[in-house]
Amino acid sequence: MSWEMRGIRVIFVIVTVAASIHLSPFGLSTLKSAILGLALGVFVILFEMRLERASLKTLIGAAFGSILGILGALMISHLLSLTAIRNVSFFQLTLLLLMAYVGLVLGANKGDLLNLGALGGLFNTEKQPRKNYKILDTSVIIDGRIADVCETSFVDGTLVVPQFVLRELQLVADSSDPLKRNRGRRGLDILQRMQKMTNITVQIVEEDFPQVREVDLKLIELARVYEGKIVTNDFNLNKVSQLQGVPVLNINELANALKPVVLPGEIMRVFILKEGKEYNQGVAYLDDGTMVVVDNAKKMISKTVDISVTSVLQTTAGKMIFGKYDERRSFVEAVHQ
Repeated sequence: MSWEMRGIRVIFVIVTVAASIHLSPFGLSTLKSAILGLALGVFVILFEMRLERASLKTLIGAAFGSILGILGALMISHLLSLTAIRNVSFFQLTLLLLMAYVGLVLGANKGDLLNLGALGGLFNTEKQPRKNYKILDTSVIIDGRIADVCETSFVDGTLVVPQFVLRELQLVADSSDPLKRNRGRRGLDILQRMQKMTNITVQIVEEDFPQVREVDLKLIELARVYEGKIVTNDFNLNKVSQLQGVPVLNINELANALKPVVLPGEIMRVFILKEGKEYNQGVAYLDDGTMVVVDNAKKMISKTVDISVTSVLQTTAGKMIFGKYDERRSFVEAVHQ
């Protein structure tokens, strides 16, 4: 709370006390009038502090409900005045307070149902929760890793799949080439799997851009319309989207960022899969697909060995690890075991 607001409240209480002393309500003494004014001022400030925490919808609902309650009480009071009931004024006052209170409470509780944006004017500035859209392209659906990422709940918001992406998937699934056909069917299976997940929402949208022929450019236009991000693993789409100012989530970049950090001098256990390009080299692969080039390991093909990391090279395609197999060290360790 700012000092200015505190000062205003203190001045309000002082004015309330002074007015109560001057008016002396109910014929009270000066001291009792001051206490009454102080209590009234504190009550009003507490009520105002409570209103600060209420939303605009709650305040409007409470005001509307209390007005309806007062109007209803006035109508009933007019009918009571036409009867011969004794102490009508007491009933009228009680009814007015009761219906005003009930209307205020019910209006405040139902205020959240109001759609202030539909009223126009100043209410259009009311902040609406921003939806977080992520638009999937064909390559990332076929790749399938996006489904694994979604299962971990690292992805939030709504996943948008355009109809033109579905058509492209269908064309791939109907291809005469067995490899392409399997990739397309895999993509459709991935979409079905994601639709069954309870922690995400998959939305199929009809928007198309007939004046744009290429699917990649359609995705960029759709991302602008939805103010969302494109999820892809396509290098060219990634670059074009960045040039167009559209944010991109690249699955390959995410995978590279999550690869374990390896430092020169560390010992790794790898399976030598094949011969390398250079003399006496062997090649191995980590579980995440990282290539490991090992010197002095040509004769260890199809065996699991311990190597010493010599260097790590970061390329645009990913990370490459270079290591060296020390036959003498492995022999010493085998003897000790």
